[in-house]
Parts: sequence; C-alpha cells; structure tokens
Amino acid sequence: MSMESDILLATALADAAGAAIRPFFRGEIGLEDKADASPVTLADRAAEEAMRALLKREAPRDGIVGEEFGNERDDASRVWVLDPIDGTTSFVAGRPIFGTLIALMQDGWPVLGIIDQPISGERWIGAVGHKTLFNGKPASTRRCRALDDAVLGTTSPHLFNDHEAEHFLSLAGKVARRRIIYGGDCYNYGLVASGHVDLVVEAGLKLHDFAALIPIIEGAGGTMSDWNGNPLHASSNGDVIALGDPARLEDVMEALGHHHCS
Repeated sequence: MSMESDILLATALADAAGAAIRPFFRGEIGLEDKADASPVTLADRAAEEAMRALLKREAPRDGIVGEEFGNERDDASRVWVLDPIDGTTSFVAGRPIFGTLIALMQDGWPVLGIIDQPISGERWIGAVGHKTLFNGKPASTRRCRALDDAVLGTTSPHLFNDHEAEHFLSLAGKVARRRIIYGGDCYNYGLVASGHVDLVVEAGLKLHDFAALIPIIEGAGGTMSDWNGNPLHASSNGDVIALGDPARLEDVMEALGHHHCS
C-alpha cells in the first residue's frame, strides 16, 4: 500500500473511533476497573472494536496491537497500534483533551501517526516523508532560544517513580515555573507539533501511548527520543522527550541529568 492510501485508512479509523466515542462523552460511562485499576470505558471498547473491524476488512494481513483487546499478528511487518482513548482520566472528567491514537509501524518503527480529538474536532496527522497536518493545514513546531523560555508539559507528576521524578524536577527547575502545564496526555504533543508548547517529558509510557506521536512531532520539525536521546521504536522503555526545537535536546538531557545514571 502507498503512504497515501495508508493515510486514508488511518483517517477512516479515526473517524470510526470518534463516532463511537462521542455518544459517551460526559454521559453514562459504565466505569469499571481493569486489573491495573485504570478506569476503562464502554467508549474505549466501542472505539477499538470499530477500528479493528475496519482493519480486518481493509488490511487483513496487517498486525494489530490494541490497548483493549490485545495483539493479533503482531509479528507482521506492518502493525497498527491503537489507543482508542489516550487520557482516560480527562475523558472521565469531561475534559476534551483526551485523544484517539493510531499508529502504523513498519518493522518496529512508526511511519504514520494520528492524534484525534473527537469532541473539538482537532486532528494531527504525521507520516514519514510528509509535513505534519493539523486539520489539513501544515503544522510547525516553534524555535525555543533557551530552556528558561520553554513551556513544559507532562500529564501528571504522580506518574513518575521517585527516581524519574527527581530527574523531572531537575528539568522543571530550569524552565520558568509558571510555564509548566499538567494534564493533557496526547493533546500536549499535538500542541508541540502546532508550536504552542515547547517540550513534553514523560516516563512509563506503553507503545500505544507514544507510537503515533513520533511521526507527528518529527513531521512538524521537532524531535522525539527517549531520555538518553535515542530514537523511539517498538522496544523502547517508555521514557520520552518531545521537543519542538531539536537545538535544545542537549540542554534538556543535561537538565534531566539522565545521561549520568541511566
């Protein structure tokens, strides 16, 4: 398949997920707890089922890795990675800053990604060799002359373990305090791609949390890596730096103090 037809398929997947999710937003959610005690919703399942049905019809040989229903043919060279609702806590709280994440991996490397916010109707699409699009128009990260000028985002300080939190706080000390935003999950990465946020730093992410973000950030002129500056792929351990201005990567890693003790 060509990248163009993959983009069309990914777009159809996002449309299907959004249609499944919207009726549940700020409604009766049917909350229950998974084994790891994170809230999972009927919307999550309905969205992933809709996407899986479409993939079985349109791309039956491709593998699927989904947050809700596990893996199918995940040894295929082409694998779709689905996170129907990234930002469950925001969704449950009625905040329209969750998103559906859709990624296509080729031999373990993400080549296509979508962040879709089905309530506000905002969609970022990134693909290798293409400029990232936000609602059909090119998106660009912004330059950042120094860390103390940066807007830094992370979903929650509570998601870091003690060791990671130390590193994060060391970085937080180098940016202007009033310019740190908490909450946002995948939405923050879209804001990096569109030039509103400079830097997102997180740890403990699973493949379905970060795969879609990489082509989006990179296609907008930014860079995405682990805390040691290495590119992200299927077996990365889940600590991530998303940075609008690649020129600041050394500064960020130094401020994290991570290359001393990884």
